Amino acid sequence: MERAKERVVALDLLRGAAVAGMILVVSPGDWGATYAPLAHAPWNGARLADMVFPTFLFGVGMALGLSFPRPLNTPGERRLFWTRLARRAAALVLLGVAVEATLPLAIRLGSAGMGGTGLADVRLPGILQRIGLCYGLAGVGVVATGARGPDGRVAIRPGRLLALAGALLAGYWALCRFVAVPGFGAGLLTPDGSLPAYADRAIFGVRHLWPLGSASGHPPATYDPEGLLSTAGALANTLAGAVAGWAWRRDGARSVGPIALAGLGAALIGWGLGPAYPINKHLWTGSFALLSTGFSAGLLGLLACALRAPGAATLLLPLRVLGGNAVLAFLLSQALGRVSGFPLVPSRDGWAYPQAWADGIALRLVGDPRLASLLCAVAVLALITLILWPLHRRALHFRL
Repeated sequence: MERAKERVVALDLLRGAAVAGMILVVSPGDWGATYAPLAHAPWNGARLADMVFPTFLFGVGMALGLSFPRPLNTPGERRLFWTRLARRAAALVLLGVAVEATLPLAIRLGSAGMGGTGLADVRLPGILQRIGLCYGLAGVGVVATGARGPDGRVAIRPGRLLALAGALLAGYWALCRFVAVPGFGAGLLTPDGSLPAYADRAIFGVRHLWPLGSASGHPPATYDPEGLLSTAGALANTLAGAVAGWAWRRDGARSVGPIALAGLGAALIGWGLGPAYPINKHLWTGSFALLSTGFSAGLLGLLACALRAPGAATLLLPLRVLGGNAVLAFLLSQALGRVSGFPLVPSRDGWAYPQAWADGIALRLVGDPRLASLLCAVAVLALITLILWPLHRRALHFRL
């Protein structure tokens, strides 16, 4: 019983750390005054901010891995599993599109933002969409590579699941390396000439991509950081998380060391591949998938070990609050981001944007622009945590 409790808490902390990182990255007081680790790498390379989303996907996979073995013997059991998997995956995708649809609406209503104002300008790829795809496809992969016991329960076969992840990364690399892009040729990993970027434009259309997805950071977009083809790399992170969940379910806290060591090995391989196969979060290259998987596994190990220290559970409680309602925390951060684009705060010069108003207050308090910007992000993080606190106390968790 204690082992299961520790496992769930460690997973909540991992998801909470990812959500907290996301909020800090997307909620600065001043986008032009951000500490480098909290800004994404301009193109190739990786910073702390680039580890946020992979860590969340690793947690998605881990939760899936912890749910196996499970009975899939009778038609009813199989129908229940596949229905739930498809429903949750579809709900995440549809919710993600709905969230993205609020941006053109907000701009149309007078919000400051970059992009169009109609349905033709709704971004179709996105964070929740990628989570939904990775969750659904990882579930298929776990069952397809799993072993059925005499009792009809399907168990994870970690070797086959890791082989599937490796095949995905190898296949994705081969496509990017050898398939020619019209007008550019084969093998480019640039914002406009890479195969994932071309696929995004061909499948979704330029107006349905992330408005800032270009080499200049301004429309028109040429790629989407959550595009369709690059989901192959993100799926590998999710499958690695499922293997971590399998290990934790089997060995409990004793799996911390092996998971961390395996993560270190993955990170070293990813880093070593970097000169030949650039580490790139925007395209989610295989080298980035390996490096970020190693980071996620190491963070999981650190959090699990930290739980054993006296008083650590209390200090880490905010992460647990965020991790227990991770999707709701994301939605709240998006809502606050939309609100900050409207001039709502009265000032001497008329009406100010909440983001600029808060940054001005922080700047007067601390004097340093980057520190002031960070304090605004911390304030948003604290606000979201306080909103979710009553739900945590009542053990209420938002589930799709």
